[in-house]
Amino acid sequence: MNAPVTIDTDTANSPAPADLTITVRDERFNRGTTPRRWWAGEPFGTAWHNALSATFPRGEAFFIEAVKAHREGADPKLAEEIRAFVRQEINHTREHIAFNRLAEDHGYNIKAIDGRVAEMLAMFKGRPEYLNLASTMALEHYTAMMAAEFLGNPAHFKDADPEVRAMWEWHSVEEIEHKGVAFDTWNHATRDWSKWRRYKVRNIMMLLVTARFFKHRWEDTLELLEQDGITGWKAKWGLLKYLTVKPGVVRRIFPAWLAYFKPGFHPWDHDDRALIGKHEGEFEAALMPAE
Repeated sequence: MNAPVTIDTDTANSPAPADLTITVRDERFNRGTTPRRWWAGEPFGTAWHNALSATFPRGEAFFIEAVKAHREGADPKLAEEIRAFVRQEINHTREHIAFNRLAEDHGYNIKAIDGRVAEMLAMFKGRPEYLNLASTMALEHYTAMMAAEFLGNPAHFKDADPEVRAMWEWHSVEEIEHKGVAFDTWNHATRDWSKWRRYKVRNIMMLLVTARFFKHRWEDTLELLEQDGITGWKAKWGLLKYLTVKPGVVRRIFPAWLAYFKPGFHPWDHDDRALIGKHEGEFEAALMPAE
């Protein structure tokens, strides 16, 4: 059942829209079959999104724990947001597990990527919790940037398999809705810090996350392309064109990435809920039982 959670913005000082609603859409996708090259019959978009999806089950579990670790003492508004955020992310994890299973059915070694994510997250154990939250905040900005681009630019999924496109659009809608939660949790957790320390740690972490994100996703995607018989400069050039030329998701999100470094930045500086409105009503309540 789709469960809207209306946020009472009178209880906290956040730039989030006064009428912000976070809706938990309990949807199911990809329980049947999909084409091997589901992204317009083309390997580069398919491999990029397969590699991205392979990171989500463990990655979103990490996001959930990082945010929950700092919910103590949160005001009622933020506490509501965190609960809705967790419920949305749990559903995203479930659906990407199902999608990853289909990629494996086509012969892709998705588990190798998942294993590398597990190894990386194991390295984070024992470090200060606020660093996990800072990483989550940066990565949530990435998901929100890509979500806005995917919904706003039909070129990304225009010729994709309809079932897969529906999953990515559903995920994108909810990423936009909760894009301020990790950021507001960070502001709550670091409320006793100086503005300079908060700004410095936030931005340093974004630079570190950016370097890791593109290095690892590039390597993961090339590995999947190799499994598809595409190697060497053909693989690298094709992937680079996909990311920077057409449809060019990396090129197109660069201004939004740069905005993160602005003093006083908040994810809701730009209200892009109109993109959600374009897709509302397309998601029917799922009838399948949870797995």
